Amino acid sequence: MPSRRTLRRPAALTAAAACAALAGGLLSTQSAAAAGTRIHDIQGRTRISPLAGKQVDGVPGTVTAIRAFGSSRGFWVQDPHPDDDPATSEAVFVFTGKETPKVAVGDALTFGGTVSEYYPGGRNAGGQSVTEITDATWQVTAAHQPLPAPVRLNASAIPATYAPAAGGRSIESLPLRPATYALDRLESLEGMRVTLSDAPVVGPTNTHHELWVTATPGHNRTPRGGTLYGSYADPNGGRIKVQSLIPFSQRPFPVADVGDRLTGTTAGPLDYDNFGGYTVQATELGRLAAHPPAPEVTRKQTADELAVATYNVENLAPDNPREKFDRLAKGLVHNLAAPDVVALEEVQDDSGAEDDGTVTAGVTLKKLTDAVKAAGGPAYRWRSIDPRNDEDGGQPGGNIRVVFLFNPKRVAFTDVKGGDATTPVKVVDDHGRAGLSVSPGRIAPGDAAWRSSRKPLVGEFALRSRPGRRVFVIANHFNSKGGDQGLDSRFQPPARTSETQRTAQAGIVNGFVKQLLAKDPKAEVVVAGDLNDYQFSPALKTLTTGGVLTDQVTKLPPAERYSYIYQGNSQVLDHLLTSRALTRADYDIVHVNAEYADQASDHDPQVLRIKP
Repeated sequence: MPSRRTLRRPAALTAAAACAALAGGLLSTQSAAAAGTRIHDIQGRTRISPLAGKQVDGVPGTVTAIRAFGSSRGFWVQDPHPDDDPATSEAVFVFTGKETPKVAVGDALTFGGTVSEYYPGGRNAGGQSVTEITDATWQVTAAHQPLPAPVRLNASAIPATYAPAAGGRSIESLPLRPATYALDRLESLEGMRVTLSDAPVVGPTNTHHELWVTATPGHNRTPRGGTLYGSYADPNGGRIKVQSLIPFSQRPFPVADVGDRLTGTTAGPLDYDNFGGYTVQATELGRLAAHPPAPEVTRKQTADELAVATYNVENLAPDNPREKFDRLAKGLVHNLAAPDVVALEEVQDDSGAEDDGTVTAGVTLKKLTDAVKAAGGPAYRWRSIDPRNDEDGGQPGGNIRVVFLFNPKRVAFTDVKGGDATTPVKVVDDHGRAGLSVSPGRIAPGDAAWRSSRKPLVGEFALRSRPGRRVFVIANHFNSKGGDQGLDSRFQPPARTSETQRTAQAGIVNGFVKQLLAKDPKAEVVVAGDLNDYQFSPALKTLTTGGVLTDQVTKLPPAERYSYIYQGNSQVLDHLLTSRALTRADYDIVHVNAEYADQASDHDPQVLRIKP
C-alpha cells in the first residue's frame, strides 16, 4: 500500500483552539449543531472554516475517494449540488484515524462531526490547514451514485499570480480570490475531485512514491522539460504533487523522470500536505510515457585549460552501496570528463552516520578514488581538513565536510602545513603575490556564521602546463534551508529564516576573496560549491558584492539555470564563481541526477574550464 510520511494526530486542533494556544490559552470546542448545513457552508470563503470547532449534523454528500491505509484513514465526500460561489469548496475530508471507514466510493450519505482545521507538520511549520471532520458519524442513504464531475486543472484554471501579498502575515482570514491567485484557486478546490490530462512530469518520482506534474506546461519550461524557478515572485503555481490511493498491488506507482508524461487522465481529490503542498490523491493514474532526456556529457578540457568542478555527493559514506561509488565515479570520468580539480560536498566520515566520534574520511575517499580509477579515470589525490565531531551540521554523526580531489598529472597542489579544524587560514604576502598561511585551510572556522555548518576550504593549485600560475579554489557548503516556510505557506511571502546565516557566510567568503585581491589584484580565484541558495538571493548578492566575483550561472540562458529540483521547481543551489582575472571561462551544468528518479546524488555537478 502507499505510505504517508507525516501521520495525522488522533484529533486535530480546531482553528479557534490553535489560535488560542498560540496566544497562551486554550478554547474549548464549541458545540453548535448546524441544521441544513452543506459542505460549502463548512468550507466557507476563507482558508479557515466559519464553523471550525462546531458540531454539524445531517450534511449530505457523495463519497468520492477513500484512504484505507496508514494512520490517517478516512474518506472524501463531495456535494453533487454545488452553490454558485467559486470561492467555496464543495468537498471535505472525513478523518477516521486508524480505522478503515466502512463506506464505498459512490455512496450517498449524510454525516456529522466536529469541524476541525488540521495543520500537516504542525501549526508552527507555517503551512496551510486542511478543513476536515473529526469524531464523525454517517448514514449511507444510497449506493452506486454518480460522482461529481472533476474540475480540470490546466493553464486557464490556474492564475499566473501565485498568492496575495500580506507582508509576511497570514492570509488565512483573507477572502479567497480564486480567479486572481493560484493558491486561492487550489484552496477553493480543497477536497474536490480534480483532473489533469497528459500531465508533464516536472519533479521525478521519489522514494515516498510521489511525483510532481504541471498544470501549466507552457510556463517557465526548461529545455529538458522541467519548470524553472527563476525568482521569488513566481513560484510556479501550476505545480501539483501526485500520490496514489490505488493499492500498489493493483497499480504500481509510476517511476517517472522529468520530461516524461502521465498520458490520459490523472484524477482524484485535491489534498494538501507539508511535503509539497497541494496534491492529487489519485484514484485514476495516467499511463507513463517515458521520454526523458539523456544524461548530459560535457566536453573534455584542452591541455591549457584548468577544469574545476563542484559535486554534492549526498552523504557519501563507506557503507553506501558499491553501486553509488561506481555511479559517482562514472559520472566524474565520463559525464564530467575527469576534471582537474573537484570540490566535493557531503563527504561523510569513515563510520558514516554512526555517531561514534570518528571524524576521519580516508576510507570514504579511498573507496571513491579507487572507483574512479576502476572506471578509467585519473588517480585522484585529495586534500581536506577533518572537522570537530558533530560541529558541522548535516546528518547526525556523519561529520560531512568539503574535500578537494585533484589529478596530480594535470595540476600541482601547494601544501602549506598547519591547517586544522580550528586554525583560520590567512592571506599572506608571497614574494609580492598573494599566498596562504596554510593550504588547505579553513576560512574563519571560529566565526559564529559557521555554527553547525560546513567551513569553507581553500587551497592553492597550479596547472602543470602553466608553471608559475597559481589558482586559489575555495570549496563551500553553506547552511541548509531548514526552518524556512514553504512556498505554499499561509504566510506570504514566506519567511526564509535560514537566509540570514547564509548571507553572513557569503560575507565572510567575499571578504576573504577581497583580501586575496588586495595582495594581488590579478589573483585567480574560483569559489565553488553547494551554496544552498539561488543566483538572485541575498546570499549570492553578498558573495559578489564589489564585483569581486562573477557567478557563472548568470552567463547561461535563463531557462538553463538549474542544478537541483525541489517539489517540481528546477532551481540553482550549486555555483561556480570566478574573480575578475579569469576572463576566459567555459561553464557547464551537467544534468545527470536531479531530473531522474534513479539518482547517484540529488544534485547535478558543474564544471568550469578556465585558461589561467
